[in-house]
Amino acid sequence: MENQKSRSIALIGGGPAALFMLKEIVNQNLSVESIYIFEKNERLGVGMPYGKYGACNEHLANVSANEIPTLISDIPTYLSRYPIDDFPDYYLNGEFNPDQVLPRLLLGNYLENQFHEYIKLAVKHKIKVNVFTESAVVDLVYDSEKENYTVVITDDKEYEAEIVVLCTGHHWPITFEGQTKGWYDSPYPPSKFNQPTNFPVAIKGTSLTAVDAVKTLSRLNGRYIHEDDKISYVLNEGSENFSIHLFSTGGYLPALRFHSEEEPYEVSWSMTLEEIYDYKEKNNGFVELDYVFNRNFKCPLKERDPACYEKIKDMTIEEFVEEMLTIRKELDSFTLFRAEYLEAKKSINRRQSISWKEILSAFSYAMNYPAKHFSAEDMLRLRKVLMPLISVIIASLPQESYKEIIALYEAGVIDHIKVDKESHVDPHKDGGAIYRYIDTGGKKHDLHYQLYIDGTGQQPLEFNDLPFEGLKNNGLISTGYLNFRSREEGLKYFSEKGLNVKKDSNQGFYMQVKGLSINDYFQALDFFGNATKNLFIMAVPFIGGLNPDYSGLDFCDTASERIVKFIKNN
Repeated sequence: MENQKSRSIALIGGGPAALFMLKEIVNQNLSVESIYIFEKNERLGVGMPYGKYGACNEHLANVSANEIPTLISDIPTYLSRYPIDDFPDYYLNGEFNPDQVLPRLLLGNYLENQFHEYIKLAVKHKIKVNVFTESAVVDLVYDSEKENYTVVITDDKEYEAEIVVLCTGHHWPITFEGQTKGWYDSPYPPSKFNQPTNFPVAIKGTSLTAVDAVKTLSRLNGRYIHEDDKISYVLNEGSENFSIHLFSTGGYLPALRFHSEEEPYEVSWSMTLEEIYDYKEKNNGFVELDYVFNRNFKCPLKERDPACYEKIKDMTIEEFVEEMLTIRKELDSFTLFRAEYLEAKKSINRRQSISWKEILSAFSYAMNYPAKHFSAEDMLRLRKVLMPLISVIIASLPQESYKEIIALYEAGVIDHIKVDKESHVDPHKDGGAIYRYIDTGGKKHDLHYQLYIDGTGQQPLEFNDLPFEGLKNNGLISTGYLNFRSREEGLKYFSEKGLNVKKDSNQGFYMQVKGLSINDYFQALDFFGNATKNLFIMAVPFIGGLNPDYSGLDFCDTASERIVKFIKNN
């Protein structure tokens, strides 16, 4: 117990992940003496998405107030105490609609407030909380004799902590931004776009990140006119040639938010560790994707929507995805977009869920935890077959954003172009980019755009993208990997381009995945596959290879609970 009382914890990053770590430290009464919080920017709780580095007033979250994990105060209580002048429509005459999606900046203000409330609670628990804002961590060095970590920040100051949790959040690697005029590796921060663009703009992707870019650029070149329930769009004088071309390989626009009847991200949804290890013992050391799909999709669907279940109960994963994508392949993307909006609107008005979509979203979250126990074959199958459907469904585009995109479409300002999987974008010598692709008719295109934005969203990062040389050089972290169940399958993929498949010492095969290797408690694994003492990773871009889907605040809530529970018991 004396050793426990001397514990100190360093949270590297002060965004939402750190907020939920602090929540769990307090709620689980973890016995620690001090907490160090290092945040590279000036605010706590907001991270990239919920502050000025990721949003302006027009950028919306894809969750409503009643979908946010429990904190000290809920959103209505917060708004009653701290009225927000910038968003007067969200709390009128003491009334608040908990089903309404929130502007990200408003949500950020709330999360920042809750962060400071948890700091007060921690202090009441006799924990010393040391906050360092505008303090980027440049390295982490482990001292095996002292059994602690040295945290080195930008001004060469050093701090020691026994336990380190990486909560660094979103990261957008730079390729040509800053070198090539008109090339942007992400739409963040939106403030970097500050003038009209009287020419066509290319945006890669149709994710919520791409929608952010659409919202930013459309307001620089025109205005939205609100009339009752309809929105129209008018270009500004001098922006007559402005237009937006969205490019995607799937050819789909994001799905719309609809009414949810259940709490989709309960911990009980996922396989327990006991269930995972018991299943592995009986199935040659792997958890099978088909089992998880049946457990977390088909079985709940049978209970919630028996008619839908009867249609798909005998389908393989491949057959199910093909069935769900058939109508999407047959319809023009904007025609489908309108149809899905009407379906979602009906769901909201009648307060009836679209069961298969809701349960698929919950499955996507639940399969994160057994995913690191999949075979390489099943992970490839998940990514190639299921994730293209899941990524569309879980987007949950707010209805307000839909109306703006349709307004742009009706004004002839936006178009969506499906491209081949070998399509690519190159910087142009005179600025901007050349989009090289083959369209659905087989015609080859090399189009030059003066302005190009990568809007594909956060991608999993590689081992070498982690900036902490002390962890890498001392072998304290390692690249994630999955073994092939079948040697024949491994051999088949061994020479496939784009896959990092290697042969092991027993003549079997394994596949390196992006990001770092972690165990079931988000603890880093070292070069030899052993757990690195007191180092935990919940920086989602760096564990995306083994955590195929991470769901924002819900992920932070679940991961932090597991980490703190593990620390408490060890």
